[in-house]
Amino acid sequence: MFQDGKNMELISVYYATLCGIVINDRRKRNGEMKRYPRTEKYDLSWIEKNWMGPNPLWLSEDLCENLDLRPGMKVLDLGCGKGVTSVFLAKEYGVTVFANDLWISATDNQRRFEEAGVADKVFAINANAHTLPYAEGFFDAALSIDSYHYFGASESYFVDVFSKLVKPGGQLGVVVPGFVREYEKGYPDTLEELWFPELLTLHSNKWWRTLWEKTGLCEITSCYDIEDSKAIWRPWADWSVENFEKEFGDDGGGGDYDVRFLEADTNDEITLIVLTAIKK
Repeated sequence: MFQDGKNMELISVYYATLCGIVINDRRKRNGEMKRYPRTEKYDLSWIEKNWMGPNPLWLSEDLCENLDLRPGMKVLDLGCGKGVTSVFLAKEYGVTVFANDLWISATDNQRRFEEAGVADKVFAINANAHTLPYAEGFFDAALSIDSYHYFGASESYFVDVFSKLVKPGGQLGVVVPGFVREYEKGYPDTLEELWFPELLTLHSNKWWRTLWEKTGLCEITSCYDIEDSKAIWRPWADWSVENFEKEFGDDGGGGDYDVRFLEADTNDEITLIVLTAIKK
């Protein structure tokens, strides 16, 4: 009954899926976080030297599982920070990356790209997310990892800016922090003592999906909460206790803010969200 090639292919997919479910169930029972094999190739001290939030390579790897990136593609990395995500994209997928950030010097980022051996594939740009210098339809993919919520939570940004960056059939993808659902006052009761207005950009995956989908400009290809989101966030939070103010100065929240934020969330309502789409 399994001699037909199509049947064999379906059986292979079935067993691969079944094995994945079994492995995930075993991992969860043992309290283990999801593994990111591509990220494991990178020196943790290099990541920690350059990160500006929860491990950006873990987030990038999760996002890219939902994309079809191929060598030679032009990819925008919007809000790239110190460029570790741009290095990852170039090395892992062979794409040409335009590493765009407002706050980090393009000169400093280009030096990092040279040190990482990707200066022929990654180009540092210093530009505001609302006044980008790129032609419409220039990119094969536009991505934003842990920064889109700072500028993209308005009704108009996706329509007027982000969707225009890629050609028809181009890929769009973001990772943003958020909550597992929406709240009448914008945040869960457990976080009331730690709240400030800028956090009103934190939403649920359903909210983000609707924001893009209702424009009619794209087809959503994935939208979900990342497994083990708080476990992914925690190493950055712990690092920040000792290092945040030395690296970034005092932002008023204190270096232990993220630890307090995560620990106050006793109902596990904080999450990290992946959203991807194809432009129509």
